[in-house]
Amino acid sequence: MLTAIGLMSGTSLDGVDVALIQTDGERVGSFGPSGYRPYSEAERAVLRQALAEAVQLSRRDIRPGSLAEAERVVTSVHAEAVEAFLTDHGIARGSIDIIGFHGQTVLHRPADRLTVQIGDGASLAGMVGLPVIHDLRAADVAAGGQGAPLVPVYHRALAQGLHRDGPIAVVNIGGVSNVTYIDGDIALIACDTGPGNALLDDFVLRATGQPFDADGALAAQGRVDDAWIARGLQNPFFAAAPPKSLDRNHFAALQLSDTTPADGAATLTAFTAATIASIAPLLPKPPRSWIITGGGARNPTMLRMLRERLPAASVESANDLGWSADAMEAQAFAFLAARSLAGLPLSYPATTGVPEPMTGGVRADYLAS
Repeated sequence: MLTAIGLMSGTSLDGVDVALIQTDGERVGSFGPSGYRPYSEAERAVLRQALAEAVQLSRRDIRPGSLAEAERVVTSVHAEAVEAFLTDHGIARGSIDIIGFHGQTVLHRPADRLTVQIGDGASLAGMVGLPVIHDLRAADVAAGGQGAPLVPVYHRALAQGLHRDGPIAVVNIGGVSNVTYIDGDIALIACDTGPGNALLDDFVLRATGQPFDADGALAAQGRVDDAWIARGLQNPFFAAAPPKSLDRNHFAALQLSDTTPADGAATLTAFTAATIASIAPLLPKPPRSWIITGGGARNPTMLRMLRERLPAASVESANDLGWSADAMEAQAFAFLAARSLAGLPLSYPATTGVPEPMTGGVRADYLAS
């Protein structure tokens, strides 16, 4: 068993999640503590500018314009997050075997064999004095895969400990939502399902100045525009079979007409729930259990809307199972780092569309001067 730290900064641009687990890359021995370092408004503004400029990228190894500054910000914030985590929890630096560093996705176009995660793994290793596994999506995309989602192998490791009848669907609702379908020894199936919190967060920020709809309170007061949802669901993405993946801005062109903040939040929350439910007919069998992780698991209105659209199954937060909805993706990248070290697959044909099971990641070692 390795002691691994995972770092995740998602497409919602809220901050950096940190988590520690004991793992050999196949099993989870134990969960350690977790932490969080939010981005400041100034840091978030730099990242938003980088997202806007990244749409022009045609290569993954260049950092024009604001992207260079954004990469410095991402790297330094992750280093701060690690240092604070070690200090806050009294963890000896020498007890850590590896760090899994996702970086910040600024562009994801797998059809063009292009995915860009900013964050300098070698610099991070130097800053924190520990080895780092980074660039975990690139090998999959270069081989023709979608490069996402990568978390399914971790979902499977967790689900094996539940000892419940399948099929089980684990849904992560971050900026983008993705699902993992687990049914005994049947091959893993996974894909992005559509927008997670990205459309909702962006709308709430414009409408209220708040970064997100805390506890789904705004959406709970609003009225859903079912006709708008029906039009949105006509996008060809939703009828496509897994595997499939999205860029955060894939649905940015979907704009609500004049609406109140509450009605807009209700409609976009319901849209996310509807797009998740729309994957069920494309799976081999209807899941009996839907386990929700990520920021969406903290939104009671989102969970209620999911239950309304998935009435024949249970819908529960990962927290109700003793998992950590907030730390799960960070834990997953600790798990993936351990798998990368062991040369184990991170992705499979039915999770990302890669031609064969594919490992990945680049190791950056700390070199003491």
